[in-house]
Amino acid sequence: MVLGVFLARWTLPVMVKGTTSVMRDLRQRPHLILWAVLAGALWAVANTLTISAIRDVGLSIAFPLWNTNSLIGIFWGWLLFHELDGASARDWTRVLGGASAIVAGSVLLSILSVHAAAGPRGIAVRGIAAALAAGLLWGTMYVPYRKAYLSGSNPLSFVTIFTFGEVGAMLFLGTLLPGGLHALGGQLHALRPSVLWLLLGGFCWVIGDLFQQYATKYAGISRAIPLSNTNQLWGFVWGVLVFGELSHVPGSVPWLALAASALMIAGAILIAGATVSAAESAACVRAVGRECARYNMDLDQTLRAQSGVESDSAAREPRRWWDFAIMAAAVGVFIWFARFARVPHLAMRIPFAIALIVILLAILAACGWLLWKRTRFA
Repeated sequence: MVLGVFLARWTLPVMVKGTTSVMRDLRQRPHLILWAVLAGALWAVANTLTISAIRDVGLSIAFPLWNTNSLIGIFWGWLLFHELDGASARDWTRVLGGASAIVAGSVLLSILSVHAAAGPRGIAVRGIAAALAAGLLWGTMYVPYRKAYLSGSNPLSFVTIFTFGEVGAMLFLGTLLPGGLHALGGQLHALRPSVLWLLLGGFCWVIGDLFQQYATKYAGISRAIPLSNTNQLWGFVWGVLVFGELSHVPGSVPWLALAASALMIAGAILIAGATVSAAESAACVRAVGRECARYNMDLDQTLRAQSGVESDSAAREPRRWWDFAIMAAAVGVFIWFARFARVPHLAMRIPFAIALIVILLAILAACGWLLWKRTRFA
């Protein structure tokens, strides 16, 4: 999966902006390279924990639990970057009320999962712990994100370096497994018919993450994370409608799980509805000023980049031959593993899957067009 993420994080930025734009952005802000690697490492560990959580308690339960990262993100945004400074009492009420709803929904889902998850009670508790730990790491991962975008970095440039932290962390985790990297390689070889689906999973994840990166840049941590955490609704829908999760439990439990998910989503919407006051905007400018003073950057230029304004020369940078070579190599990797791919034997409800795919593609096209129209992916 991380290999799919690596391929996507190099090919999508190259396809949208080109390597010249990415490298120019990194040369102007070299201090962000280390932060990007750190963020990638945090993501890799958190992602590994989510896989364990899905295995132990299922997608529809694990999704909302790890989305408690919104609480962690709000805390870091307030403490380190002075988000919500100068916010009105109404906006603080929205944020605190939404946070309370997210916590309540998480607690309810934890109780339900212990009683309803298939398998021993210890496995359910282990899955809950893994999901909550992933939420802690993913919430902390937004600290490097926010530093990057206060410095005016383009999200496409940041995620290109981000992936080295992901791959490095996964290789390190591989050495800790029984048998080390040699055993891991043998297992991957045995699972070769499934590798294509893991690559595609990582690739699709990056598409959604790029939107989340732009949300963090333009809306801040305290609003971007709750909004992006509406993905838990999609996880619940896929788990219940397509894969039939919770079908084995008593009739009231799925409805309670749905109510808990709705409560958490309502909390996220409440937080996202908190408006940005003039005082909070001024606090953001001060945060940009601190980053400029710390890393010796020009304040006016950084403020323009932070608001998504590109220079004319940057917008006209041409594609290089190696840009097309990178994209061709990525396509070649997918074609290579497609030769060995086999459709897994999963109990799936195909009509629901097709309907969800059509809906998600329509949302992707609409949101992508809107982001391009407003920012040109700057």
